Amino acid sequence: MNQQYISLVQESFAKLAPRADQVGLIFYDRLFEIFPEVRPLFAEDIRPQSRKLVQMLAVVVNGLQKLEAILPAVKELARRHKGYGVVEDHYNAVGLTLIWTLRRGLGDDFTPEVECAWNEAFGVLSGAMIAAANEPLSP
Repeated sequence: MNQQYISLVQESFAKLAPRADQVGLIFYDRLFEIFPEVRPLFAEDIRPQSRKLVQMLAVVVNGLQKLEAILPAVKELARRHKGYGVVEDHYNAVGLTLIWTLRRGLGDDFTPEVECAWNEAFGVLSGAMIAAANEPLSP
């Protein structure tokens, strides 16, 4: 990712920080609305997971300038998700829902450039996660 995209992702995410709990809940409401098949993968009370999502996003967004430093944690997260039943198609569902949530949360600040930056960031991270989830398990 180039520095401009990293800055756009970080600046736009910072605008959502004051509403982090709300943003996470909006994300999951939308995810379950358009991809109801993923609902069984989650606990009934989605609030704790919503907070975890926003916290993980914050770690990743803040670590974009040192991507190599955060990739081991991202890959481990993918391996855990595979154990929960997450499959490759779910990453697309999450990506679409994330972009929808950002568009809704940022309003006019969600410019085409911001959208491109987020799409690239999600592509890099989800690609790493999918690759890690597909790695053979060590003996």
